[in-house]
Amino acid sequence: MNEQLKSYLSKMNFLSEDEINYSIGFFEHKKIKNGDFFIRENRVCNQVGFIINGGTKAFSTNFDGIENVTCFKFENQFITSYTDLISRRSSKKSIQAIEDSTILSISYKDLTHLLSKISSWARIAQLLVEQDYAEKESYLLNYNSKSAKEKYLFVLASSSYLIKRVKTQDLSSYLGITQRTLSRIKKEIITDSSF
Repeated sequence: MNEQLKSYLSKMNFLSEDEINYSIGFFEHKKIKNGDFFIRENRVCNQVGFIINGGTKAFSTNFDGIENVTCFKFENQFITSYTDLISRRSSKKSIQAIEDSTILSISYKDLTHLLSKISSWARIAQLLVEQDYAEKESYLLNYNSKSAKEKYLFVLASSSYLIKRVKTQDLSSYLGITQRTLSRIKKEIITDSSF
């Protein structure tokens, strides 16, 4: 399992092999069942995870208890609430497993230690925050100003794996449409493609 993270870090070309081996020692292996939380909204965010297998969703909950799903993460991706981790405030979002998942987790304390001991970790952290920002910007650009059908067609074209791995209610929340609308669009697309 650590080999997957070692390979990921090696491909980044920021750390030496010795630095990678040293760093790996700070990551803890966690099994998270489908539905369990990695980070909970309104609790201090104290960890960063690297997904070995499985998947997660990030979401916040409104006053009516309705989830607003903002992203999905799968194998070979890091997960956390970066803003809340850095600020040391209660998280504004939850990260929950949508499949049984294996995650390598590092605590805030241990990550801070790595940042102080290995200067290249600052560049890695910066790159991860930049990637997270780019994903959020892409989400806003591709889902906020499009029709429901355009949003779904964009997912089909750019992230079709979501259709297979994500529940309809989570996908509809992510797209900002109702489950009924999503079902209607799927039927329209199937009908249109059968001619």
